[in-house]
Amino acid sequence: MPSQHPAEIGYGHVAESYVTRTYGGLARYLVLGGRFLGPRWWHTTRFTRHLLDDAAAINDEELEALLGYEWRSRLTAAWLIGVDRRERFRARIGDLLLASESCYSGNAYCFALARFGTHADAEILTAYLDHYLPRTDLHYDQPAALGALLRLDALLGTSHADRFTEPDGLWDEWVKGVGRLGYPSYVPAEQRRWTDLQCEFANGWTRS
Repeated sequence: MPSQHPAEIGYGHVAESYVTRTYGGLARYLVLGGRFLGPRWWHTTRFTRHLLDDAAAINDEELEALLGYEWRSRLTAAWLIGVDRRERFRARIGDLLLASESCYSGNAYCFALARFGTHADAEILTAYLDHYLPRTDLHYDQPAALGALLRLDALLGTSHADRFTEPDGLWDEWVKGVGRLGYPSYVPAEQRRWTDLQCEFANGWTRS
């Protein structure tokens, strides 16, 4: 999926308006990495109010402009989509996740799918894990995808994640593989907990 600067399609304002707005000296896209979940971060209230307002105010064309650019813009757009539960972006988010063309933004795609909370979202996450867990040489967004899928299984009463997390299954093999590359040992329950934290945070600050 080719990258295009928003200014080229008449949306040059979107990065400054939605992506690089600062809180405590940090741009929004950096805060979305998780700092807002810290109990001692002083700017959480202002940050979350602005995030909610922007998620409601941004239009679909502006979101498309962000999704068509680089990872910072895509990460921010996916969060805004997830917070506002704009399910019409499901296919777009799914395509970006499965393509995995850029770093860092995949966690936000998984958050958005977890927020949508339907069987269609579980199918996208399952397809991602089917494709990327066998690649034990790649550390992409497998942890975030599994955490989101585990949350959806719990919400939907399904068991999509079971075949990945069975002993000596695809998940264990992937963890061993990326462990040899120096990455930590990811525990499924911890990935689910992190997704729950993100989604419950969003639940507490949205109107729905």
